[in-house]
Amino acid sequence: MAAIKVCAETDLEVGAAVRVVIDGLPIALVRDSAGDIHAIGDTCTHGDISLSEGFVEDDTLECWAHGSKFSLNTGKPITLPAYEPVPVYAVTIEGGEVFIDPTAVVTV
Repeated sequence: MAAIKVCAETDLEVGAAVRVVIDGLPIALVRDSAGDIHAIGDTCTHGDISLSEGFVEDDTLECWAHGSKFSLNTGKPITLPAYEPVPVYAVTIEGGEVFIDPTAVVTV
């Protein structure tokens, strides 16, 4: 599958997450405090909770329900109770548009 346009770069606020769904796959699209854009799996691995409803802090996304923080770069949990990572997807910016390839899982 090729990368899919999900929004304009200007649609993403610093320190905020947005949920997008590509072919049934929920993804949290996040602009971190440095302005970088990340795409990670939108479902907390501790519970069936949408991470995009959580809190962005620096380069982490915190689940609002139980407080697990996930690295936006690696998908790995930084704090308990989650101990399984979420997937991280390749993001590209072309002409001010944000593209995600849901088949390109980034491994770090």
